Amino acid sequence: MSVAVLVADDEAPARHELAALLAADPRVSVVHTASGGAEALRVLERGEVAVAFLDIHMPGITGFDLARALAGLRTRPPVVFVTADDSGAVRAFDLEAVDYVLKPVRAERLYRALGRALAVEAGADAADDETIPVTVGTSTRLVRRADVRWVQANGDYSRLYTASSDHLVRVPLSDLADRWADAGFVRVHRSYLVHRDAVTEVRLAGSAPTVALAEIELPVSRRLVPAVRDALLR
Repeated sequence: MSVAVLVADDEAPARHELAALLAADPRVSVVHTASGGAEALRVLERGEVAVAFLDIHMPGITGFDLARALAGLRTRPPVVFVTADDSGAVRAFDLEAVDYVLKPVRAERLYRALGRALAVEAGADAADDETIPVTVGTSTRLVRRADVRWVQANGDYSRLYTASSDHLVRVPLSDLADRWADAGFVRVHRSYLVHRDAVTEVRLAGSAPTVALAEIELPVSRRLVPAVRDALLR
């Protein structure tokens, strides 16, 4: 199945480059383009677009304005922001954007964003995944909850560990434990939360119970042993 997409960007070179990259993807049948927010809104109101790729900073109606306006449409396409502004990720996800791609755009990064948007548009399980904006130096990076293997408490913050990196976020571990319980995360200790699929071995007998991941062994609180056993072994 191939779909129609929209590219809205007031800068012609960026608009043409993005449209060309998307047109080369076999999942895309038609690329509509708009040089401003008002033109983009007219295209979106026709209901023919499956995914909207929006620049943020456009004169008049901005990309953020467009994302808010989409809430009033009968069929709301997933939104991917494509921008040189690395400071707007948190606001973008408040507006339920599917992804946030920074310029200059790499083809593989764009195609990954398209795949995520199409999964959401089709109502796939990926639509239920959460994306967490994290700060890396002066940039904002997006980490998918599905990529997080374990979490460590750090005061009012939490450190998220993926297979290749770790990131500090300003969310208490207790909040993540409540929020992510239905996504397979298990509280094993006052300081640790693990994804059950990352656990390779469970050692709950003896005086020092633990769970093992490929990269680390984490302690299990004695009082949590029954809950951990239920979550991981049954």
